[in-house]
Amino acid sequence: MSTRQLVLGSRPSKDGVGRGTAAGPVLPGAGSAAATPSSAPDAPDAQDAPADGPSTAPEQPEPAPGPGPVPAAAAFPAVSPSALPFPVGPVAPVVPVGAAGLVPVPAVPAKPTWAPTVPATAAPVPSAPPPRQAPALNRVGPDDRWSRAWGVPAAVEPPPALEPAGAAGPVPEPPGAEDLVLVRAALAAVAADADRAMAHFHALVFLRHPELRAMFPAAMDEQRTRLFRALRLCASRAGDPVALREYLGPLGRRHRKYGALPRHYASVADCLVAALARYGGSGWDGRTEAAWRRLLALVVRLMAEGADEEARSTPPWWQAEVVEHRQATRDVAVLTLRPDQAYPFRAGQWAAVETPWWPRVWRPYSFGSAPRADGLLTLHVKAVQAGWVSNALVHRARPGDVLRLGAAEGAMTVDHAAGEDLLCLGGGTGIGPVAALVEEVAERGAAGRRVEVFYGVRRAAELYRLEELRELASRHSWLTVRPVVSESAGAPAGALVGDLPEAVARYAPWHGFAAYLSGPAAMVRAGAAVLRRCGVPEGSVRHDLAARAD
Repeated sequence: MSTRQLVLGSRPSKDGVGRGTAAGPVLPGAGSAAATPSSAPDAPDAQDAPADGPSTAPEQPEPAPGPGPVPAAAAFPAVSPSALPFPVGPVAPVVPVGAAGLVPVPAVPAKPTWAPTVPATAAPVPSAPPPRQAPALNRVGPDDRWSRAWGVPAAVEPPPALEPAGAAGPVPEPPGAEDLVLVRAALAAVAADADRAMAHFHALVFLRHPELRAMFPAAMDEQRTRLFRALRLCASRAGDPVALREYLGPLGRRHRKYGALPRHYASVADCLVAALARYGGSGWDGRTEAAWRRLLALVVRLMAEGADEEARSTPPWWQAEVVEHRQATRDVAVLTLRPDQAYPFRAGQWAAVETPWWPRVWRPYSFGSAPRADGLLTLHVKAVQAGWVSNALVHRARPGDVLRLGAAEGAMTVDHAAGEDLLCLGGGTGIGPVAALVEEVAERGAAGRRVEVFYGVRRAAELYRLEELRELASRHSWLTVRPVVSESAGAPAGALVGDLPEAVARYAPWHGFAAYLSGPAAMVRAGAAVLRRCGVPEGSVRHDLAARAD
């Protein structure tokens, strides 16, 4: 082979890099790239090749020379540069990886010297005002988590100014007397197909506003029932602005935990009108639609006002860690929670609870103790048949799990300035808020009032708080505790046998008492009816059935 043939054979072939082949990296120290990336899922060596470190293959000795074919590199003598047909310039030496000129990258980034600044956002779109919510827990500002973690001064920024109540736009025209007639007639026509109408409404919402689907649970049957009940309440109270505000204000505050914003209410109003028009029958016309739009405009405004008022001082929800889980009975658990920040509430109130196992499914539970100095909360939960949240809390929750809590609600609180005697009926886990009321009276002082507690259960084994209440009664003469069991087998000493409302009626009359009822809905309704017959005015009978059902 001639010298020219040797040189041409050593040149890179034009086909060495195909059209679809990526060339090796040019960055210093990057090495040559393989034709198949190591991150490709089909590369067999991506998982088998060791990451970093010496090879695990045994070291092989070099083979000794012997008879056989001679390698091609040794078959030709070395060629001097003068013999080549073209000049050969000096070649720069190859710099090994890690040589001088490369700046080592630190393993840990340098500590910041100032909190990151939040870039200015673009001007808001007039049709979509910015959400008015409480600041997030991880915001950058005074005493935020980022600054505390690094120990650097935080960027002090004033909180955004919120629009005053009533500044969200023109006051909608309230529905008139004729509007109320049309609205109620349309609801009566829809009632026969209420479930289908509400299902059609949700379908329109998710079709036109798919971003809102994440606010709703997977099962929508309960949502449809609640929505139609809310529409009936709004139609019945539309003629009384005070009563309508008392209902819609808390409802708007309650919807904050779902992530609902005032602009969302207006977005779904058109979907609701369309659903009602489809199932409103032949009586639906332009006047009916106009009446419904006036009513919904008022509903949207009152709910937005309630949400805005609470957003000034209260977050939409709290995170609470389970620090203790005690199995009181086979189906009842007592959970002790530690919220991530101060949680304001009163004895006798309740809160909606969401578990990580059933996202967007909230259930109301009353607090089982009065506010404590350590900030811990107590919930008494009974696992009901097919109850998603209750079974998760009783049989699955353990210390370390994190729940979400809505704001405390409920008017079943004690007016300590009134000084009236208290009659408390607690059925099953309903003894939790009753015990909390007793604890609060003991802390603040009875001030000459009497407190009568009736603790009702089906079987004696379910009286898991009886000893605690009896011990409290032994230290306070103003407290009387009477256990009531439906089944006489194993009943403790001094227990009454029978249903709880009937046992309370045996000690009638109850003039001058304020009554507090908590427990199963059937027991609360029956107990309220018995108490009214026993001399307790309707205004002095307190429970939260209606509010907890919304």
